[in-house]
Formats: sequence, structure tokens, C-alpha cells
Amino acid sequence: MFKKLIEKVMGSGTKPTSEENGRRANTTKSQKTNTAASSGAKSNSKPQTKVKETPWSVSDFKVAPQEGKTRFHDLGLPDSVLRGIQALGFEYCTPIQAQTLPQTLRNRDAIGQAQTGTGKSAAFLLTILNRILTNPIQERFASEPRALVIAPTRELAIQIGKDAEGLSKFTGLNVVTVVGGMDYEKQRKLLRDHVVDVLIATPGRLIDFIRSQDVFLDQVEVLVLDEADRMLDMGFIPDVKRIVRATPAKEYRQTLLFSATFNYDVRILIDQWTKDPLQVVIEPDTVATDTVEQRAYLVSETEKYNILKDVLADEKPELCIIFANRRDLTRNLCTKLNKEGYKAVLLSGEVSQDKRIKTLEDFRQGRAQIMVATDVAGRGIHVDGISHVINYTLPENPEDYVHRIGRTGRAGAAGVSISFISEDDAFLLPDLEEYLGKKFELIQP
Repeated sequence: MFKKLIEKVMGSGTKPTSEENGRRANTTKSQKTNTAASSGAKSNSKPQTKVKETPWSVSDFKVAPQEGKTRFHDLGLPDSVLRGIQALGFEYCTPIQAQTLPQTLRNRDAIGQAQTGTGKSAAFLLTILNRILTNPIQERFASEPRALVIAPTRELAIQIGKDAEGLSKFTGLNVVTVVGGMDYEKQRKLLRDHVVDVLIATPGRLIDFIRSQDVFLDQVEVLVLDEADRMLDMGFIPDVKRIVRATPAKEYRQTLLFSATFNYDVRILIDQWTKDPLQVVIEPDTVATDTVEQRAYLVSETEKYNILKDVLADEKPELCIIFANRRDLTRNLCTKLNKEGYKAVLLSGEVSQDKRIKTLEDFRQGRAQIMVATDVAGRGIHVDGISHVINYTLPENPEDYVHRIGRTGRAGAAGVSISFISEDDAFLLPDLEEYLGKKFELIQP
């Protein structure tokens, strides 16, 4: 019996061998520290300097109970986390948070079917922060995160990192984000020179650091797989399987898996990687469509650009994303709009990662009024105040339509979505209408 138990613990993805332990000790001996020593280190660039904080208590965070709504107060979260929630302006849980947190805060695995904009990032981040803060470990090593979040795209990983930093602002925990296309050595130092509490990563870059022994995942207590369907679509599953095998077995970790769809392949992953998971489904039509006015303009392909100019002149959007399916089309649109006097920026796969970050920040800060984008921006980009989304071309995948219009109408605010339907887009319309369960009234502009 004892021998079998040992074999189970030492099985795939559980604990390192004695040789690996020795190798890790040699690698991290000079980096040994404890959580208190790293208090205040909370950034994906460098540890922050501890500053004198204003006294705060939970009594400063007043939220009246409301029937049918769950307050964050009702979940028993640590005061330092509640303070971060208050600073971000949140009061009540979204549906997916209200349905998952009471169980995940008690260490239960969960799978959630939800689109972007539903608050799923906060659902798993609050679970992580609660777990780490309520189960402190005195002696820690660098390169050994206690929680790991895997996201399929750089933009989504960076956004999750920003969300994690906001929620953990007053906890003293260290959040590190590592993605491809950015300074490798700088990210390596963040892993090797500091205790890491929460690691957020794209699969490829994380594999690089596993190979170089700059990160060890055998101490991971919470594993999050965000947008599992997109990871399948992008061919990341072999890398993700390798990463999961490097963490403790599913019996010894908490696993949270989120996906926009639960197709056959995703369900296989659920069975492999979770134990008795809570299942929560947030239907797509409750995501953004209730707060977004959707219009469809019947146009010819040659008229599109002139009608786009008319729409921008008439609607005067505060912030607007224009989606198109091809890189060359987005590039040409952005160039034309800038010549028209608009402050437009481009976000597509051909834009370097450093430029993407600057582009998003310029758009977020209002230094650019229009962002022209491919669907690389359709998921995981959270920018407040987007008033309009324009589908210059319809997406080939109906799910991407929901992700696109989900960039506006967030947090209960009103938004407008305008889709141009030309002869080249018309064949995509029936599948989209079937997916949404509604017919579009085609408007002649």
C-alpha cells in the first residue's frame, strides 16, 4: 500500500526526482527567501517598492445587500483582497463569479463555459489570491510559483496580468507575466531573482523556461487554463499537456478550466485534468448582446469605405474598434483613416509585441480614437469606454462575432455594433443568425 502511494505521488506531473531536487537546489540556493522578504513585489516588470499605506478596514467598503446579487463581502475573502476589489470599483459578483466562487474558494475544481466580458478572470484570480493568502508558506524558493494561469495569446495573458495586479495590489503578492515576443532575459530574471506567487504565461514561452530550468511547476497549487477551445484551435495542446504534466497530479492541485465552447476535444481535456469539477455555463446571449445595439447595413463591397466614413461622422464614437478579417485590409484602412484626420492605430498579427502593447495603451488612454484590428484583438482585450464596434467584414466564425461586440457594452454600459453586409459577407449571415438565434434586419444606409 505504501509503495503504491509513493508511486502515485511520484507519477507523471507530481514531484521531481532526487536528481531534479539536487539540480533545483543548485540552481536556486542563492535565491532562497521567504514570503515576508518579498512583500511588496508585485509586478510583471520589477518588484515594487513598499510604500506607506493609508489605514483601511472592511468597514470602509460599504455595499448594500441586494436581492439576487452576491456581494464580494459575502464570500469571506481576505481584507487585503477586498480592498483591491473596492479600488477597482467592483461591488457585486457577475453571474459566473457568483456561481463559481462559493465552491472554488473551498478548493473545488471548476469548469466554466463563458465568453470574454463575463468576469471569469476575476473568478479564478480571486480563487488564487484567497488560496495563497489563507495558506501561507514561510520558506519559499525563487522559480517556484504557487499558482499558474495559461492563456493562448499574448494580449490575453498581459490583460490577465493587469487584472491580477489590480486585485492583488494590497496583498504584497508577486505577479509575474511571461509571454513570447518580449525581452526573454528580463522575464528570466523575474523568475530567478524573486519569489513568484502567481505566474501568468503563454504556452510557448513557459515551455522555454521549463527547458532552461528557470521555472519549476511542482509546487503549483492552483492551475488555470483559460480559453481552452482557442488553445486547441491554435495547436497549443501538446505544449499545454507537457506543462500540465510538470505540475502536481490533479489529486494534489486545484484546476480551473474555462472555455467559450465545450466541444468533444475540450471535454476530453476536462476529464483528464480535473477531479469532480463544478460545471457552470453562462450562455452567450447574456454576455454583451443585451446591452449592445446591433445594426446590419446592406452595402456593396465598393461602397464600404465611404459608408464607414459616413458612420464615423454621424456617430462620433468616443472609442471605436473596426474589425476586418485580413491583415492587409486592416493596414489599408488604418492608413486611409489617418489621412482623413482620425487618430487610428493598427492591431494585427504583423504588429510586433512591443508595438502592440504601445498601441493598446494609446487606445486605452484615449490618445487614439480608433483601433483597426483583426480578431487577434477579439478576445481578452479589456478597454473601458469603447462606444462602437464596426464589423467592416463579418467574421468567418460566429463565435468571433460575439467576442467582437463584447468589446463594447461592458459592465452594463450601452454600446453600438454596426456590421457591413456585402455580397462577400452574405454567405456568412445564415450561420451567424442561427448561432445568435435571431434574424438581422438589414438596413439600407
